[in-house]
Amino acid sequence: MILRLRPGLAEERVQELRERLEAEGLRTARSPETARPVIAVLDRVPAALAAELEREPAVEEVVESPGVWRRVHRAFREGLSVVPVGGVNVGGGEVVVIAGPCSVEGAGAIREAAWRVREAGAQLLRGGAFKPRTSPYSFQGFGVEGLRQLKEAAEETGLPVVTEILDAAHLPAFLDQEVDCLQIGARNMQNFTLLKAVATAGRPVLLKRGLAATVDEWLSAAEYLAAYGCPQIILCERGIRTFETATRNTLDLTVLPLLREWTHLPVIVDPSHAAGIARLIPPLARAAVAAGADGVAVEVHPHPSEARSDGPQALLPGELTALVAEARVQAAVTGRSFHPPPRAGAARQPARRL
Repeated sequence: MILRLRPGLAEERVQELRERLEAEGLRTARSPETARPVIAVLDRVPAALAAELEREPAVEEVVESPGVWRRVHRAFREGLSVVPVGGVNVGGGEVVVIAGPCSVEGAGAIREAAWRVREAGAQLLRGGAFKPRTSPYSFQGFGVEGLRQLKEAAEETGLPVVTEILDAAHLPAFLDQEVDCLQIGARNMQNFTLLKAVATAGRPVLLKRGLAATVDEWLSAAEYLAAYGCPQIILCERGIRTFETATRNTLDLTVLPLLREWTHLPVIVDPSHAAGIARLIPPLARAAVAAGADGVAVEVHPHPSEARSDGPQALLPGELTALVAEARVQAAVTGRSFHPPPRAGAARQPARRL
């Protein structure tokens, strides 16, 4: 249950209401926004107390969540959340493009890819140092050394970094390398031990939807992050597994307007992992932005045929340039903005605890 109190309500009255709820053994959380006092009741409210709250003059609206999530519910905030990632805002009326190779394949390769990403106009660099692979014989990434190479390329080009973490034990290495945004992949969406650990890191988190996760399960995973200390969460729709085999997964764009109703969190779309076919990515990216996505995450590789993972779904640099140009136009048409990447070599604020 979420209680949206009357604007301008005295703080003493807000605290009295919280104390009344907590005296009943209920846990509460307070929205950080100041425009309106909002209290989330984290436990099930007894029927008699719920009826009392409906009549309470201080309460303007009582909102029931369709799931167990409270802090990430749309009603918990007055406005939509904006997540800053290394100086780039995700959400808040801006469209972002995250791009880079599936895997960090060496210092020279990631440096070349990073420059191509920046020159194309994308704002954030992605690349995997730790790779979850279906086959144990596939390339698993360079680990900590890959993180170092990725961060060096990012600092040279001025791009903030988004990269996937697979294990809570790896978190110190990600913090040592000052990774700007930690990605929780589809296979780990319900790895609750990892979610709890990452939530304490003081970094923005990009949370991908699980392979067959419902929207409620996805938002419940986001609630884990919020409940354990991470308010800076970006959701990423990357396609779900269905009976269809013509594409790698099935991109679910219906979630975009639905999530706008259910959560205040920004939402981006990954058409690369949804389609698995490079030529399908540009139209899917256009559809995602048109449907209201706050951005797209795509894979790009200077030489896709030589990629050590996911080459068939990697765009060429020229194709990324065209995709970014289309996203810029779409942003303008839909009343949003699209900012260029940071100037190459410009000093950026290092990732820090939020």
